[in-house]
Formats: sequence, C-alpha cells, structure tokens
Amino acid sequence: MSEVALSLPRGPLIVGIDGLALNEATRAQLQHPAVGGVILFTRNYRDPEQLSALTGEIKALRDPALLITVDQEGGRVQRFQDGFTRLPPLAILGRWHARHPDRACDLAYRHGRVMAAELLAHGVDLSWAPVLDLAGGVSVVIGDRAMAESAQAVAELGAYYIAGMNDAGMAACGKHYPGHGSVAADTHVEAVVDARDASAVQHDEAPFKTLAPRLAAVMMAHVSYEAMDSQPAGFSSYWIDQRLRRQLGFAGVVVSDDLDMVGAAGVGGLAERLNTAFAAGCDVALVCQPDSVQSVLSLSIDWPLPPAERLERLVGRPMASLEEQLRVPEFRAWRSSLQQLAENDPEQKQ
Repeated sequence: MSEVALSLPRGPLIVGIDGLALNEATRAQLQHPAVGGVILFTRNYRDPEQLSALTGEIKALRDPALLITVDQEGGRVQRFQDGFTRLPPLAILGRWHARHPDRACDLAYRHGRVMAAELLAHGVDLSWAPVLDLAGGVSVVIGDRAMAESAQAVAELGAYYIAGMNDAGMAACGKHYPGHGSVAADTHVEAVVDARDASAVQHDEAPFKTLAPRLAAVMMAHVSYEAMDSQPAGFSSYWIDQRLRRQLGFAGVVVSDDLDMVGAAGVGGLAERLNTAFAAGCDVALVCQPDSVQSVLSLSIDWPLPPAERLERLVGRPMASLEEQLRVPEFRAWRSSLQQLAENDPEQKQ
C-alpha cells in the first residue's frame, strides 16, 4: 500500500539533497514544513529513468507537491547531460544576434523550448533560467552563461527564450538581479562589491526591467552595489521592495541565490542569512548543500509562508508528452541543431 501524501503548504526553502534516490533521513527533511522544493544537481543524476523515479518519489511525499528545480542553462551549467540534449552556452545567442538577429531569436526560442520540454518530461518543474546578466567581459562565474553584452540584445533574446520555455509548459526565472556580469569576482567563493556608479548598475538592470512581466521568478545576486545600498542585493529591501517590486512592478517569486555561497557570509551565519533575506522581501531561499539543510531545519526560526499563488506559478505543466513532441520533425530538428552547436562551439568552456 502506498503512503498517503502529507497535506502541507509549500514552505520558503528550496533545498539540495544527496543521492540518486530518497532515504528515510531525506524524506524526513523534505516533509519539514519549512521546505517548499528541491534543487537537483549532477550528484542526483544517473540517467533519465533514474531521474523520473526520483522526481516521482519527491512529488509523492506531499500535497501540494514540492517544487523540483535544477540549473539546466547549457554550456558549463547543465546538470543533466547523458540522455538529454547537450545545450550550447547562451553566449552563442549573442554572437548570432550580432550578425543575424532573426536567426538568433529563433535559436533562443528553440533553446528554451527543448530545455524545458525535456525537463518537464522527467518530472522537473523549473530550470533557474534564463541568465539575464550582461556579458561584461570580466566575470569569471558568468562568462559565456550570459547571452550578450548589449542590454537590448539580452532583453530581445530573453523574450524569445522565455516564450520557448512557456510554450513547453515551464515558467521562467531571470537571474541574477540586478546584474552580475560586470564584476570580476565569483560570489561562490568570495564577497563581491560592484563599485560602479548608479547609472552603470541600472544599465545592467535594464533586461530585468523589460522582461519583468514575463518572469514568474527572479533570483537575486549576492553582490553589493555600493552606490545604491551596502547590503548584497538578496538581503536588501532597497533592491527587492523598492526597485524590483515597486519600480519594476514585479509580482512573482523573489528567490535568494544559494545561502551557502561565500558572497552571503558577510550577513552572518545561516540563521542570520535566512532571517535577513526574508525580512528584505525574499519569498524563497536556496540552501543547496545537504549538510547545511539539516542545520537549517533545526534552527528556531519563525518560518514565513510564501504566497501559495506565487509558488503555484512555478509548477511545470507540460503542453504535451516528450514522445508526442518527438513525432514532430521540427522538434527533432531543433534538438539536433542544438546538440551540433554545443559539440562544435569553439568558444565553449568545459
């Protein structure tokens, strides 16, 4: 007899887990009221069949089902590879856009559509995509993950990419607000300050401003923009409430970047990071390291309850099965062309 799913609203944490299947300890963590979803990594993937079994296990735990997410951008950041279409880095879109804008926009649509369709077919609700940072030519962590240097080009390509995701049945999350591409340092391993003036920062913010109505979620940057506010953006009510919510009119989910990253350490320990992020206006926080998850769930925190309707927008709703889509020659051609671009791109960083 199968267990009855626990009736519990989604909480404010998206957590990382260990393993290719759930054990009792992980099941207990995922049934904690503070948890609202899972972020999967390469450590959680062997092949498409195993992934479908894992996502099925996770979804059966609770009602409403936990959100299942991943970073499946393409290029250097594609967690599921064997058995999935190998996707080229988003920078290829900008290179095409400089010469053939129409073809580049079509490619952006294909990229988002194929990526989303394949994930949805295996029980994954959301890829944290697209990257809307500008390619400033200095960032070691963004690099070819960014579509283009031009804010206008990123906004145009981003619109087509989001349309591809949406037509597959997946919502979109723009990252890393208000822009991470113009600072050299990597927030995964160090505290990062953007020392540029306000007008330069607002230039990087422009694609988010244009695309805000199309996004169901926005992920914050762990960067301090000192001309605007001393706190990193994901811990700043100035960036979340005053600018993103009020000035840009964004009404979707605001999510922190991973709170395990060194770029968040200046705020304090995990309890301080969580409390500060929620107080600043984040609906959801990412805690990606399994060891940290257990520590976080043992904290005495008054866990906020995210607006259910916002999180519900992130639930994947496939427009058709992958088998049905693969009967369409055009869809098969899209997958093949993306695979070839990924394999033949001389600028892709492995």
